Amino acid sequence: MNTNILTHRLKRLCAFLVGFVYLLAGMSKLMDPVGAGLVVEEYYRFMHITFMMPTAEFVAVAMALLEALTGAALISGIWRKLTAWVALVLTAGFTVLSIFLAIFNPPMDCGCFGEVLKLTNFQTFIKNIVLLALCLLAFLPMSKLGENKKRKYVAFGLASAGILAFMVFSLVNLPLVDHTDFAPGSELVSAKDNGVSAMEEHGYRSTFIYEKNGQEGSFDLDRIPDSTWTYVRTETVKINSFKVKDRSPVLSFTDSAGVYQDEKAASGNVIAMSVYDVDDLHGESWTRMAQTASGAIEAGFIPLVLVASTREDLDNLQTMVPEVRSELMPYTYFADRRTLIALNRSNGGATWIDDGMIVEKYRSGKYPTSEELLAQTSLNSLEEMLHASGEGRLMMNGILLYLIGILLIL
Repeated sequence: MNTNILTHRLKRLCAFLVGFVYLLAGMSKLMDPVGAGLVVEEYYRFMHITFMMPTAEFVAVAMALLEALTGAALISGIWRKLTAWVALVLTAGFTVLSIFLAIFNPPMDCGCFGEVLKLTNFQTFIKNIVLLALCLLAFLPMSKLGENKKRKYVAFGLASAGILAFMVFSLVNLPLVDHTDFAPGSELVSAKDNGVSAMEEHGYRSTFIYEKNGQEGSFDLDRIPDSTWTYVRTETVKINSFKVKDRSPVLSFTDSAGVYQDEKAASGNVIAMSVYDVDDLHGESWTRMAQTASGAIEAGFIPLVLVASTREDLDNLQTMVPEVRSELMPYTYFADRRTLIALNRSNGGATWIDDGMIVEKYRSGKYPTSEELLAQTSLNSLEEMLHASGEGRLMMNGILLYLIGILLIL
């Protein structure tokens, strides 16, 4: 076989491998835009540009879309010089960033594949070095990239339409596959009767971040600052070297007096509505939550409203009318923001928990009615969990097969 043909095929194989990694990385993050936004927030903190926090999710989705489209273009082989430059610039940039992560080793995940695959900072660096080597083999010299087949423009167009549709779907729905610690089927770790939280038993504690005159301060429940400070967020911090022996997630929350009430989520049928951004929730959303809480009680469920805020902030919240506030307060508890985002990606979403096992999740505004909840009590919660999770996995696998098939076969 001609040496030129072998060289060309080797280059195309390297380009395909780079494209496949970029497509998989982009789709993994597009599936979970909220989680991807959290990763960008961590990068902002690492680079000390926290003033850009409001842009985190937009930047995460834009980068994931660029990665997915770049991957699709590399696999199909269109616009070879342009996609070669884009892939080289992206890979080189990621490699430089991963060098700093490997050196300083901050307590964060690179987020290369969202929640689907976790890599250490050193593993991320090695992965980027391999990708960079593949890029150099695939694209240099630029004068020998070859020409694509005309029908590949059609394949790329169909794949791009699928990627864009998937992005829009993910922005308004929960992730098709849940890769968080609170995925359906997970068994919650609950607090003991002595009032010590499961988080503290596992070596973690919630702290409250407040801001004053541009400076942030960390406080605990026993030392909340005065009203001149502005509440920013709640964080979970490690308080000793104790390591969790299993992967059971910790859903820890307190009442307004600061007493941990974790056990309320670990017994019986529970509908936990979680709000990780109270300022972003409209008045009608609070009203629907109050209606869902009433319907849950009628169906024999225990309603919980978990918020990443303080009682004082809720009392001053303008979007919650007094009547709704009085209805929700008996079921309202306070939790860590990142915990609530992991519990349910939808701000104001609901989670069905049966005797501590997470069964199913609902996005904000799509809560089950009291009749639906009553019907669920007669179902096998394990079967319901497997059915709902299985549907999502089948859909995600089908989307990926569609994209790869279109790009390779057409």
